Amino acid sequence: MSKVFHYQKEIIKMLGKIRIKRRHKVLAKRYGYLPYMIARYEEMLGDPLPLLKAFEKEPNDAIRCNFLKTGCHDLKRRLEGRGFVLKQVPWSPHAFEVLEQPFSISSTPEHLDGWFFIQDKASTLPPLVLDPKPFQRVADLASAPGGKATYIAQLMGNSGELYLFERRKDRAKALMSNLERMEVLNAIVLIEDAYNAPKYGPFDKALLDAPCTGEGVIARDPSRKTSRTPKDLALMHKVQVVLLNKALDSVKRGGEVVYSTCSIAPEENEMVIDAVLKSREDVEVLDGEEAGSPGITEYFGFEFPFATKCRRLWPHVHGSEGFFVCRLKRV
Repeated sequence: MSKVFHYQKEIIKMLGKIRIKRRHKVLAKRYGYLPYMIARYEEMLGDPLPLLKAFEKEPNDAIRCNFLKTGCHDLKRRLEGRGFVLKQVPWSPHAFEVLEQPFSISSTPEHLDGWFFIQDKASTLPPLVLDPKPFQRVADLASAPGGKATYIAQLMGNSGELYLFERRKDRAKALMSNLERMEVLNAIVLIEDAYNAPKYGPFDKALLDAPCTGEGVIARDPSRKTSRTPKDLALMHKVQVVLLNKALDSVKRGGEVVYSTCSIAPEENEMVIDAVLKSREDVEVLDGEEAGSPGITEYFGFEFPFATKCRRLWPHVHGSEGFFVCRLKRV
């Protein structure tokens, strides 16, 4: 592969030139953010206030039914019989938002027995966009604690080969515990960095839920309002571009990669996809279907026409964590 192109320097320069206006400072002070973040949200959305208000309220838990062990409607009926109020997640036939909990849903026998996995409803989208099939060779390149990995195994019907990459041994233990609880039988756990994924390929499909700054989970981690600078975004962008290139190198010709983050930052999402498209000719963006909202097509003078095929989940629109998902094909 030729030298990897990325926007690291351009991001630092772009964000360094943001004109911080009085209204940005006022909102930043009111909600506890760094002012440059408010200016970016205005660029993304026009009016940043709905997003800022949504980040002040932690989203509801959601559960994803493990249909390898139980019927989803049966699970819903049992939990509702215990007093839980559940609502179907629009983009997943197997997930329910938990609107009311008479007690912690994690302490139910159904959870302990692996009938469901507790995760934000946004994180159920990447495996569905990946659409793995039975008997394929599939990789999850950042697997712990296993929410997406166990969903992929379900969608594969517990068949084929599912390679799960986790570079930290402590997190791999949690992953393996969840695999056992959910009765996943087709997984191979590798204590390995996603950077080395190509040597284990070629795969039919791969999911890269990339490391990110977590700008989509501010409702769960308010410290993110002030903990990252433009340089942090630029550095993470560079890492993500490298890892996405490695993910693409790990799949066969005609294979697919789904790139996702729990970030709303274009620097970590559309700009990552754009950088990859500019550095190689063997990749195209596929339609991510109808879930959520389209990606951002313009940002501080950068244009991303492909982003209409990518998907975004916004806290103020979808009641979830902020999330980005994009489906790529190696041609």
